[in-house]
Amino acid sequence: MANLKHRRSQNISGDFYVDSSCIDCDTCRWMAPETFNWQDDQSAVYQQPQNDLQRIKAMQALLACPTASIGTVEKPTDIKSIQQQFPLLVAENVYHCGYHAESSYGAASYLIQRPEGNILVDSPRFAPPLVKQIENMGGVRYMYLTHRDDVADHEKYHQHFQCDRILHTDDISTGTKSVEIQLQGVENYQLDTDLLIIPVAGHTKGHTVLLYRDQFLFSGDHLAWSDRLQQLYAFRNACWYSWTELGKSMARLATYNFEWVLPGHGRRFHSDLATMQQQMRKCLEYIDNHA
Repeated sequence: MANLKHRRSQNISGDFYVDSSCIDCDTCRWMAPETFNWQDDQSAVYQQPQNDLQRIKAMQALLACPTASIGTVEKPTDIKSIQQQFPLLVAENVYHCGYHAESSYGAASYLIQRPEGNILVDSPRFAPPLVKQIENMGGVRYMYLTHRDDVADHEKYHQHFQCDRILHTDDISTGTKSVEIQLQGVENYQLDTDLLIIPVAGHTKGHTVLLYRDQFLFSGDHLAWSDRLQQLYAFRNACWYSWTELGKSMARLATYNFEWVLPGHGRRFHSDLATMQQQMRKCLEYIDNHA
């Protein structure tokens, strides 16, 4: 729980605030940009919600915050109704789970709702309200893990939903050695007719991405939108395996079609195919220029 005694001085006065436990993961800033911004290496409230929609988004960010660093001076009366809104619809049958985990440094997790069985992309916190809502939506058939960093509460979700977990063997560690489906090599893996797993070594050796219906790309920590750069890019300062291999992987990825980039860290991006291809070319230029 956020502690009012540790409220950051950078917050504007009012009900919502961020305390000093913030880890600067960016979650609240992209979920509720009308309320939260970046100030002195952490998030802060720069404007109190001005209407019902802004309050809802601020409350959603409060629940998603991985360190519970967001609080309200007054006890919120709408907390249960906000909890029931998760997972949040992104588009069509794709949802943002919220409830980010501190162990994943606040990475986003997604749910694909499918008649053939739902896919949980990376792991959110094992939060009872979220688990109940996922149960109501049909549970989880597969938990697809993009890479070693964003596995969070994967074991709890596996035990609860009896889902098969998927992770590349090059990113297996002590905590994930019991994963049911361990991918190998550099070849694509067709999980189903509409689900293609593509190895993209770089950020980590065993990083993969998931392409759903040639429309949604779940990119983990391989690819994201940068508001500062105003383009798609890769994390040069958080490349744990090989920047050279990342460039090769990105060049292969650029040959695929998709309209959405849904990352674990960084911002989402949605565009038509032509614009996406243009952005992928800009991303490749960025990688070349930061070799």
